[in-house]
Order: sequence, then structure tokens, then C-alpha cells
Amino acid sequence: MDTRIPGGATETAPLPLPRGACDAHVHVVGPASRFPFVAGRHADDAPKEALFALHRRLGIDRCVVVQSASHGFDNSAVEDAIRAGEGRYLGVAAVPPDVADGELRRLADAGFRGVRFNFMSHLASHADPRALPDFSKRLAPLGMHLQLHFAPERIHELAPLLRGCSVQVMIDHMGRVDATQGPTHAHFGALCELLRDERFWVKVSGVDRVSPPGGYADGVALARGLMRDFPDRCVWGTDWPHTNHSHRPEDEALVGLLAGIAPTRAALEKLLVGNPMNFYRFAA
Repeated sequence: MDTRIPGGATETAPLPLPRGACDAHVHVVGPASRFPFVAGRHADDAPKEALFALHRRLGIDRCVVVQSASHGFDNSAVEDAIRAGEGRYLGVAAVPPDVADGELRRLADAGFRGVRFNFMSHLASHADPRALPDFSKRLAPLGMHLQLHFAPERIHELAPLLRGCSVQVMIDHMGRVDATQGPTHAHFGALCELLRDERFWVKVSGVDRVSPPGGYADGVALARGLMRDFPDRCVWGTDWPHTNHSHRPEDEALVGLLAGIAPTRAALEKLLVGNPMNFYRFAA
């Protein structure tokens, strides 16, 4: 199988993407024969070769691979993808809160730009949210950020703690709000309030997770609003291979929705190229 990284727009891309476009949220899973799953978890293999093939098809040049819960705290599958990506693929790790400083530095040197914590009921959480400000102090000298994935109602509890953090914070999938409740709902309002602090960033990914199938119009509308109001601190990702999901969206369709999220060429360039370059520090 061809394991080369993608190399620019393709004729089959559903929307012509700018050169250097970044998919800022994917996972690699397995192969289980090489990267075993943690006890009690199972998922279909979604290895780096399949990810690279997807990106060639979509016309995506750069990527951020986020550690999958299927592999727990063993970040080897992500590290393998980073190595094969030759500078165009970076990572976000999962670690226990008591991880050694030496391991954090090793991960940073290997191309991991941040550490992710989950506060979702279907994913095991090994961190006390109250420890996040102190933990962030350990990331600051390494140039690493915090990435948070949380149930929407938890934003009210987490927001004051996150404001005490010493590093930039990336919020996954628009805070997992219910997009059908619209932009005036308290959970979305709390997300926007956080984003008024320039240390906070948001992934306008997961429109397929926050709105029902059939076009994802509600999710696209919220994402477009975030891009309008916080244009310099939004990034986007496919969330491939769509684990722990109610359905499997078509990645080509998700790319097509970018026309509604970032409706001008300048906005699309900022969302897919400029913002991820600034936040993740890809090599030029």
C-alpha cells in the first residue's frame, strides 16, 4: 500500500482546498497486531496508510493526529504516523496526570504539540479538572497546549478552571453543544464567552456530531458563526475515522460543508492554512 503523505489538491476533491490545507483532528487506530488496544476497548483498524490515502483523495497536505482512546496512554500509533508524515503530520497525546516530565519532553520532541483530556461519559477520564491549571504549568516550557473534549453541560464547571491555565487551550468539536438548540443556548454562550479570551481556540469540526444527519445545517450555522466572530482561532478537522459515532459521515461531504463554514476564499485559507500553521507550528 502507498504510504506517502498527500501532495496537494486532487481532481476528486469535493471542494478545491488551498495549498497547505490542514485536517486538524483525526485518529489512527491500529493495526491491532502492531498497536494493541487497551483492555475492554475495540475498534476497527484505521491505520496511517488509510489516513494518508484519504488525504491524498481530499487534497489535504497537513494533519494533526489525536490519540485514540482505543490505545489508552500508549501513543505509539500516533508517533508512528508523525514519523511517516515527515513534518506534515503532528500529534496530540493522551497521558495520565502524573506523567513524568521526561516523557512529556520526549513527546514534545517527537512532534506532539499538546495533551488531550476527555470529560465525556463514554470515555474514561483519568484527570481531576481542578488539577488542570497546575498541569498546564508543566506544558508551558515545552510549548505544548491543552486540548479538552467535554460534554456540553460541563463547560460551566470547566471554564473558570481553564481560565487559570498557563497555556493555550483547544476546545474540541465546538464544545459538543446541541446545535439544534441554536446560538442563544447557555452552553454555546459559555463557549463564546471563553473564546473572547485569546488563549482559547476551537475546532469547528464535528458538525455531524452536534446536529442530526441530513445536511447538518444547524452545526454548519454554529461553525460559520464561530468563524465569523473568532476568525483567527478556529481550526477544522474531519474527525476520521468517526469512532464512537451514531453514524458514519462521508468525509467528502464534510469537506463540501466547508463552503458554508468559511464562505470566502480568504476565510477558507485562514481556517485550513493560516490558523493551524500558527497554532501547531508546522514547518513552512
